[in-house]
Amino acid sequence: MKNSNSKIVYDFLISHSAVERGDIDKAFKQAEKDSTDIFDILIDEKAADEEKIVKIKAEFLNIPYINLRERIIRSEILNEIPEKAVLFYQVIPFERSENFIKVAMTDPLNIDALDALKFISIKRNIETKIYLISKSGFSSAIKQYRTLNEELKSVLENVDQQISSRENKQKEDQEGEIERIAEQAPVSKIVDIIITNAVEGKASDIHIEPEENELKVRYRLDGILHNSLVLPKKVSAAVVSRIKILSNLKIDETRKPQDGRFRFVISGRSGVEKSVDLRVSTFPTVNGEKVVMRILDTSSDIGSLENLGISPAGLKAINENINRPFGIILVTGPTGSGKSTTLYAMLKILNREGVNIVTLEDPVEYFMAGINQSQIKIEIGYTFSSGLRSILRQDPDIIMVGEIRDKETAELATHAALTGHLVLSTLHTNNAAGVIPRLIDMGIEPFLISSSMNIAIGQRLVRRICKHCAQETEPSPEIKQLIENELAEIPDDQKSGLNLKNGIKIFSSKGCGKCKQSGFIGRIGIYEIFQMTAGIEAIISAEVTEGEIEKEARKQKMITMKQDAILKALQGMTTIEEVLRTTED
Repeated sequence: MKNSNSKIVYDFLISHSAVERGDIDKAFKQAEKDSTDIFDILIDEKAADEEKIVKIKAEFLNIPYINLRERIIRSEILNEIPEKAVLFYQVIPFERSENFIKVAMTDPLNIDALDALKFISIKRNIETKIYLISKSGFSSAIKQYRTLNEELKSVLENVDQQISSRENKQKEDQEGEIERIAEQAPVSKIVDIIITNAVEGKASDIHIEPEENELKVRYRLDGILHNSLVLPKKVSAAVVSRIKILSNLKIDETRKPQDGRFRFVISGRSGVEKSVDLRVSTFPTVNGEKVVMRILDTSSDIGSLENLGISPAGLKAINENINRPFGIILVTGPTGSGKSTTLYAMLKILNREGVNIVTLEDPVEYFMAGINQSQIKIEIGYTFSSGLRSILRQDPDIIMVGEIRDKETAELATHAALTGHLVLSTLHTNNAAGVIPRLIDMGIEPFLISSSMNIAIGQRLVRRICKHCAQETEPSPEIKQLIENELAEIPDDQKSGLNLKNGIKIFSSKGCGKCKQSGFIGRIGIYEIFQMTAGIEAIISAEVTEGEIEKEARKQKMITMKQDAILKALQGMTTIEEVLRTTED
């Protein structure tokens, strides 16, 4: 930096308390003597934390600062700039949108590096935004990049050799050869890398998708799918076969879907071993077999109902009903909406001395001491309905059935509730009001539903806004009108936590290092809850509609999932865009 040893830089550093005056004086003299960068001298002398110095330098240069030490950068973003150029110019891409790419540089005054980035911008017709990064931060980021790619590169070379060898064999022996390759170390390493990166990145699902010329790996983070890795198409059969072997599935069956499960142990970056279960589903496509693996962290702690995002009024209704001696409690929502987590949170409250709790699950997602948990096995005829018959002979007080899928299971659950058992289960409907028409469609008599059902809970998940980069903002006229319309229908006692004295304010997030530039950290539930009341009992019939039930439920002060989500958006828990994405039909 030309003027790094000038009086301007000296005065600028003095104005910051992050560095001692004596260290600045010493570094200034050294910079004057050697014509070197005073900021680099301060870092080399360890006069202060490197990141603090680089932050000050960024402020002096009037460019944004970024710390990538804890940041996991997706491989497709890293591939925006060739690795050789990244190392030569000391630049690293870390975020990409349709209109721009963000690039971190250790030296933003390097003319050659700036020219190279300008060339990339012109060639791709995209704007480049420059950020300053520390040298150790760059080394940390590039190490992560190189480790993953070098690991994959080395194992892919071995796989390539093995597959080439296999391709020279007769066609009738190829299936057996694929199985042998799938058992060997290189392919095992690829699968290990895919799973380890997913678990460390806190993904909920892994999608392995064959395309015409490549094998794509995507991870689901906070409900959104993100591209992660792209592998050569030739490894597709071996990777899928390896996962099938782990899941005890048929290697030679590629024409129809299969389901399985296996346990995987990883050594985390901290060196601590962690065990996760993976629920595996294969599905034939025109380009080969697609695999989806759901990550089930059975060792994770089950949160309380309060932490899930249920409102005080909802908590009161749930607590009243789970403490009743019998009846059915149903949790509804689409796949991946957190239904099982809500059920386990209830079981956590109910799990006490003096009660016999038995569960029937597919799969067992959390292990809870003191509860008798059973895994169904459809292939041997052990289904929800057959298992439920056996459970009733086990003298249970509380029964949890993972899902009501058919008429027989629904009838048995209703019978259990009517004969003095508390039954918890899930049902696939879009909202809480859809429970009754769904049960009637399954063949359950309306009078049995009104006698046995206690409460129905509809839920979905929205991404939780990052508190580190959230900021208050004014809603557009259209959004403001939408919010006002929904607030008008919410009972006053459920709006008590809102502060609307200064008008309607919503929140947005620009992204930061804490949330990996996504603007969100984790997810929170949105709920609608209605109880079986005399009013609802009176209208239940074979012809009852979802709309009629919802209208009656609102008379008991039920708020919809959309209204609950809007309340959370106004309280700064999520964004209005996330609310609309999740609740708009």
